[in-house]
Amino acid sequence: MTERPFKIFVVDDSEWYNKLLVHTLSLNPDYEIKSFFNGKDFLNSLFESPDIVTLDYRLPDMTGLEILKRIMDENSDTQVILISEQEDIDTVVSLLKLGAYDYITKSDDIKDRLLNTVKNIRNGIGLKMEISTLRREIQKKYTFRQSIQGESAAIKNVYELIDKALTTNITVVITGETGTGKELAAKAIHYNSKRKDKPFVTVNIAAIPHELIESELFGHEKGAFTGAAFRRIGRFEEADAGTIFLDEIGEMELNLQAKLLRVLQEKEIVRVGSNKPVKTDCRTVVATNKNLKEEVKKGNFREDLYYRLLGLPIEIPPLRDRGNDILILAHHFIAGFCSENDLPLKKLSLQSQKKLMSYPFPGNVRELKSVIELAVTLSENDEIQPSDLAIDMSDPLSVVTSDTLTLREYQMRIIKATILKSNNDIKLAAQKLDIGISTIYRMLKEEKDDSTP
Repeated sequence: MTERPFKIFVVDDSEWYNKLLVHTLSLNPDYEIKSFFNGKDFLNSLFESPDIVTLDYRLPDMTGLEILKRIMDENSDTQVILISEQEDIDTVVSLLKLGAYDYITKSDDIKDRLLNTVKNIRNGIGLKMEISTLRREIQKKYTFRQSIQGESAAIKNVYELIDKALTTNITVVITGETGTGKELAAKAIHYNSKRKDKPFVTVNIAAIPHELIESELFGHEKGAFTGAAFRRIGRFEEADAGTIFLDEIGEMELNLQAKLLRVLQEKEIVRVGSNKPVKTDCRTVVATNKNLKEEVKKGNFREDLYYRLLGLPIEIPPLRDRGNDILILAHHFIAGFCSENDLPLKKLSLQSQKKLMSYPFPGNVRELKSVIELAVTLSENDEIQPSDLAIDMSDPLSVVTSDTLTLREYQMRIIKATILKSNNDIKLAAQKLDIGISTIYRMLKEEKDDSTP
């Protein structure tokens, strides 16, 4: 498919200069040139959407200022190079503020200056197109019903909540175990919202040393501390007009929580080493695998920040609660990995499917993806066998679906698994299972008595 020609319109009432500019630009065969000698004829052709306009400041029927305003109103993507014999600084500044790309005086070096300016504009347009294409690809990738695979009731509830998050700028709090896909949900919200063409900035609070986190979030001035050799823009400023995703928000220290609260309330940041506030407009999405309400009770999280963050809660369910989604995701990961590595598409044997469905996946979707990619690599033919699946079936909950167990054995395995996941806290396990503590002790004692010869 042939690319659209790069259009340049020359507008100059001087016949000599008009021909000079047209000739200079026509030396590049990639450029399609049209010339005009007055503003009216040019404006009648503005619908053709030229990439660049070289515009004489003084025309017989109107000024360059009037035409520039029309161009900016009707097609702000068109870049305007003002060309004039005068060098009035105030005029130059006012035109540049209105959106002109450059201002070139009619002098001996006009050819070189013009060609360089056009080259810079064309390179910039190419970069914008690449960025625009990349953003469209990212947006397509994070169409959330494609990026968050599944048909379970639990994941459909997530779909519904993400849908609601798209219509406003409400703060979103995403909770869920490690590996469930909290960042994926955050990206799905951003890339399907009105802010999708603006930055999406991720900050993992737990991954940044405590002494650096303030500078990372809010930036710093030159000389603010030892090693601050220059001004640095923080993540909130980077995310201006877009979305900032604060992952592992529960790991933030209390003193920084107070500063974050102010940023969220005032919509402005203060760089380290400065007293001057800088306005920022970004949507906030946070994620945590902790229960923030419990963290408030423990004194680890500020109550006022907790209530400030109370927006739309989205809980990503653990993979073990998503039923057949395990197989849907497994097939999705197989297809993706085979495609990326130019491998023939592989499938899961029936026994492999049963093995996956009987495993609790403590690492959730992240673990499943790793298991599947390794299995594709290890498998000898087009079918993945159980031996290719590197998962530890010794987990007490992993054989809960075995056909060989009695009902009582099922119950005991569930109880033991819950106690294990509760760090041997019998009371907490009883709460999770909604049974009495005495029931757990009695069943454990009976099992021990049954096993005693």
